[in-house]
Amino acid sequence: MPGTVVTAGVVACAAAAAIGLATVGAASAFSQRLAGVADAAALAAADAASGAVTGIPCARAAEVAGASGAAVVACELDDLVATVRVSATFARLPATATARAGPPPEPATPSQ
Repeated sequence: MPGTVVTAGVVACAAAAAIGLATVGAASAFSQRLAGVADAAALAAADAASGAVTGIPCARAAEVAGASGAAVVACELDDLVATVRVSATFARLPATATARAGPPPEPATPSQ
């Protein structure tokens, strides 16, 4: 039965590769979800800063992030533009995402 050991080794390597790929896929999905949470928190802060909704901008961002299981690490306002950084853990490892939201920039006037 010399092929049994080789077969067992191939199966073990395939299982290890599958577990590794599944972990990488889960981490990638978590990263995208966290980026979405940062986007939503920044939009909430920008809406509060503009007066579209009531409340304190960074408190609104923390409320939205907390509803998704993340925490606001930094929240900065520059007039009506909000920049928010959120953090959460994936497999006991910290992950962060940053997003910016606000009104669109003024269009450039063509020079004549």
